[in-house]
Amino acid sequence: MAKILIVRLGAMGDILHALPVATGIRTALPNATIGWLVEERWSELLTAQGRKASPNTVSPQKPVVNNIHTVDTIRWRKNFFRPSATAEILGALKRVRRIEYDFALDFQGAIKSGIFAQIGGARIIAGFEDPRESGARFFYRKKLARSGEHVIEQNHALAAQALKSVLGGHELKLCAPQLPMDPTAEAWADCEIARLGIASFAIVNPGAGWGAKQWPPQRFGEVARALAAHNIKTLVNASSGEAELAQAVVTASGGNAFELRSTIGQLIALTRRARIFVGGDTGPLHLAAALEIPVVGLFGPTDPARTGPFGTRSIALRHPESETTFSHYRETEAGLLKITAEEVISAARHLLGGGNA
Repeated sequence: MAKILIVRLGAMGDILHALPVATGIRTALPNATIGWLVEERWSELLTAQGRKASPNTVSPQKPVVNNIHTVDTIRWRKNFFRPSATAEILGALKRVRRIEYDFALDFQGAIKSGIFAQIGGARIIAGFEDPRESGARFFYRKKLARSGEHVIEQNHALAAQALKSVLGGHELKLCAPQLPMDPTAEAWADCEIARLGIASFAIVNPGAGWGAKQWPPQRFGEVARALAAHNIKTLVNASSGEAELAQAVVTASGGNAFELRSTIGQLIALTRRARIFVGGDTGPLHLAAALEIPVVGLFGPTDPARTGPFGTRSIALRHPESETTFSHYRETEAGLLKITAEEVISAARHLLGGGNA
């Protein structure tokens, strides 16, 4: 049976954009060996925390991938010339080579992902003919054209073309992604909800990958106030470096929002229980979409047609003046600032079933 390696190291949203493809491969080829090269910090998107990836088995805690090959490129770069780091890198890559993968699908399109795919020893490496970093294509044996508008559709088309020889005429369906079910995280989520005394809640995410995608926190607070009128409290998802941002939302909410700190597994568990998600083009938005939670997406410099919420009931808001750019500007993009709190509240009410009332 086929052995297929997925190369998508990070980040959160990008992994979630590749997960439907992996789920589709698992459905079409239930006996295939599927591996994934991923940054260690994102591995909870593939397997419950603390569980070792048991080869040739899948379970609710590890529902799609047999072998999870973790890397830590940031730490490796910092310690590259230390013997211990070199030994760790070589050991990680040897474990990949030992599987003897038939195919490697590079959804990242970066030079480093191409190098990892090459060193991993797969017989056929496939990637887009126009990868994000042009040098990556020199590692590909199969260079395939993009098909589809959304990144998820493009990844699906790449896999369908690359794996045609092993699909045996079967259709590679575009499936809803399967995420791990971590019993410990699920229990934590129930306890956290009980501790906060919230029966129904929304999740908002004021942070963003870069400043241009960041909607003002005070407006998230206004959204929380409006949701409270419908007996929906708000959890503010924030990383350790976003405490000030989260506190600004909490303050503006008038006591109707609570800061949330969680692991990825815990965030998965809490998101499963949310009524709605509101946020920009970030990993937690794509997590909510993957779990089929209604989403209000706030878009400025990125195009929702390409990276918007996929596979769930959603409303993607973007001002006509916004222009697509991947330049990581620090200041909030001008078009994004023109999306008002009233527009977001109206969209949330519509998704919650209340129209614009």
